[in-house]
Amino acid sequence: MIASRPAARPLLLATGLLLALALPWMVYPPVALDIACWALFAAALDLLLGFTGLLSFGHAAFWGTSAYVAGLIALRSGLPFPVAVLGGAASAALLALPIGYLSVRLRGIYFAMVTLAFAQMVYFVVNQWRGLTGGENGLQGVPRELFGLDLSDSFLFYYAGLPLVLLGFLAVWRIVRSPFGRVLASIRDNPARAQALGYPVDRYRLLAFVLSAALSGLAGGLFAVGHGFASLENVYWTTSGQVVMMVVLGGIGTLWGGVLGAALVVLLNDYLVTSGFEGIGIVTGAIFVIIVLVFRRGVWGTARDLVRPRSGGGRRDRPPGEADGTPARPQGVGSPV
Repeated sequence: MIASRPAARPLLLATGLLLALALPWMVYPPVALDIACWALFAAALDLLLGFTGLLSFGHAAFWGTSAYVAGLIALRSGLPFPVAVLGGAASAALLALPIGYLSVRLRGIYFAMVTLAFAQMVYFVVNQWRGLTGGENGLQGVPRELFGLDLSDSFLFYYAGLPLVLLGFLAVWRIVRSPFGRVLASIRDNPARAQALGYPVDRYRLLAFVLSAALSGLAGGLFAVGHGFASLENVYWTTSGQVVMMVVLGGIGTLWGGVLGAALVVLLNDYLVTSGFEGIGIVTGAIFVIIVLVFRRGVWGTARDLVRPRSGGGRRDRPPGEADGTPARPQGVGSPV
């Protein structure tokens, strides 16, 4: 894609930053916050799915755990909301350690199902621990304060929380472009060869799993504080399914695709809810099927692949990834743009 050229990357980053700054002026501020949080959540999952090759159906456990922990810290300690959100992210990382240790040795659908099972266990604990979590009522009235400044206005809170989102995206970008990220990509493409080269594959996968969970927790904690409540929906399996759908819609292994997929899903859901339409699941499901069939690599990934051959000097028939003699990437996985 044009954006993958070194000269175009700063322009793409500047455009993304300007859109992030202008978002509350373009849509309702709470919806803008939803887009920012879900986009970071999608990027965190893509770190595991697109760049490590592990499909998790249990990331709602980390998003939701952080939501409850951040809400409890804000309610009971009165600390500034960034401290509460970072505390939630830390709790998500701690939860990911045992779950990841028991899961990363599995492969394919087995890994996905085990993470889903752990997430349902977390949902059961949150639902039953009513004295702490509020059970079906959830946590309500979570304050939004920053050193005594009241941020109950959603417009103000968006800009107060945006640095945390940008920090999360910077962390994801830095991870995938570091030597550590290159090792993750090699493990994704050929774990046996990576093992033969001396890399502890399971250890790398565990670290990627914990980092993905921490970033998911950062997004989940900010989402809960921004809306002033944490509910059982945050830890339910449909939340995991929704973020997977966002990543697939945008394009696996692209980072920017997760942002685009999150924006599309959130805006579509908001439009259907405000219009009074009742069959939201039917519409979103149908659109998901159509996009997957038409855009095999996601919206962003397909657009990137359509533009990239034009810069190849007539090598239009050469599969992506073979221009320099290297093997082509697995379908749906691209460069981190």
